[in-house]
Amino acid sequence: MAEISVTAPAASGEFLGHPNGLVVCFFTEMWERFSYYGMRALLIFYLTQHFLFSDEVATGIYAAYISLVYITPVLGGVIADRYLGAKRAVVLGAVLLIAGHTGMAFEGNPALEVMVDGELVVERNPVYLQIFYFSLALIIMGVGFLKANISTLVGSLYAKNDARRDAGFTLFYMGINIGALLGALICATLLQYGGFSWGFGAASIGMLAGLVVFIFGQHLLGEAGEPNNPELLKRKLVPGINTEWLIYLLSLAGVLVFWQLMQYRDLVGGLLAFFLVLMTVLVMGYSFLKCEREDRNRMLVCLFLMSYQIVFWSLFEQTGSSLNLMADRNVDRVIFGFELHASMFQSVNSFFIITLAPLFGIMWVYLNRRGVEPATPMKFALSLIQLGLGFLLLVYGASRAEDPTQVALIWLILLYLLHTMGELCISPVGLSMTTKLSVPSVVGMMMGCWFLALAAGNFVSGRIAAMTGSDTVGGEVVDAGAALATYIDVYSTAGWYSIGFGVLAMLLAPVLKHFMHGVR
Repeated sequence: MAEISVTAPAASGEFLGHPNGLVVCFFTEMWERFSYYGMRALLIFYLTQHFLFSDEVATGIYAAYISLVYITPVLGGVIADRYLGAKRAVVLGAVLLIAGHTGMAFEGNPALEVMVDGELVVERNPVYLQIFYFSLALIIMGVGFLKANISTLVGSLYAKNDARRDAGFTLFYMGINIGALLGALICATLLQYGGFSWGFGAASIGMLAGLVVFIFGQHLLGEAGEPNNPELLKRKLVPGINTEWLIYLLSLAGVLVFWQLMQYRDLVGGLLAFFLVLMTVLVMGYSFLKCEREDRNRMLVCLFLMSYQIVFWSLFEQTGSSLNLMADRNVDRVIFGFELHASMFQSVNSFFIITLAPLFGIMWVYLNRRGVEPATPMKFALSLIQLGLGFLLLVYGASRAEDPTQVALIWLILLYLLHTMGELCISPVGLSMTTKLSVPSVVGMMMGCWFLALAAGNFVSGRIAAMTGSDTVGGEVVDAGAALATYIDVYSTAGWYSIGFGVLAMLLAPVLKHFMHGVR
């Protein structure tokens, strides 16, 4: 999203050398990520063990949800930039998120499997099922308004030439991952000892804490995040309703749209495909019609590198779906005599990011000073290779297991380690790449393309996860050995394909670097 341009810090006062407003943004986003990742860690189990959806349907719902979550911030950022301002957008997003997570806590009676005419049929309470879909829609819209604009607020706290800006975003990024780490651990613990209502309820309370922090601390943000043109909000485009309230009403209408999309998930794939083609045509058209040769080449390289995202995230996002189910069914999770719930291991990625991100930052600077830092295309290639190696390590671990139904926990941890290292080579690097290679006048559009490719990868992840599905009764696999064999077969294929794409990307890297014309 476009940042509000300021020439000086938005508010007086500092904390540890940074504007006081950074503390507000840090804890607001920390609690938002607590609620998001806490709920996400439980979601696949809620679908398979409470509603008794098949693996194929459950992973499809999961993938549609996480793909839509990455599309709405584009919309939320545009609305905030043009009308609401970031402060109002964050509050709106937080309210929607609290409502959504609270709705998830009303789980109702679990689904039942009954025999009808000799066939096993699942009976689900239609009221609570619709509450569930509607709650997901509220969360999707809430993330769209909050996530895009809390980052904008952080940028607004610093002047464009403020040397503290990168350090401020680094601290903010740490808050994101602390929230994700705590959310997965706490919500998973509450699930294990209290049930789904407790886990989802904790996510709601976490977001409420974030809203309280923001409301009582927003004065520390100064003028940052205020509407660019407050008069626009007072205009009455509809008789009796000003623009601000019209936006709130249209947001609720958007929730209704997402409510339906979560139930007709094939439409999500169609919409993603349509917008991917549309944005590709727009970017290429702009590049050839409006840009000089060097800018055109950079734009096309940027667009091409975004396609790597679809491959990366389609495999990486097995974390919350098929890998989460495999951890529950086929991984020995007993540590010091205690069996940990599988959803707790959704915190491992965040732990590795917190510990490795500073080291990667230091490593890139060290290599740059010696003139050997890999260019962006090479970093992307390394991300795909590490992703594939993670899967192959898990496959190797399964081959060493004495029990044909269980894999040692260490192999799952090593997979997450390599996947996190791959993420650090593509996610932050890709965001930086988009701002460096894009023509300044269309950075916002190119950021939209970045998130659209990310959303597409998340959606494809559901198709891949569906391939790992096993027969279940009452949410439990019928044959654990056969289930493990299926997981290993799919992950072996995924690993070799990812490495193959990575090697191809390495071969293309020098060509792409040439057409970046000096941008690294």
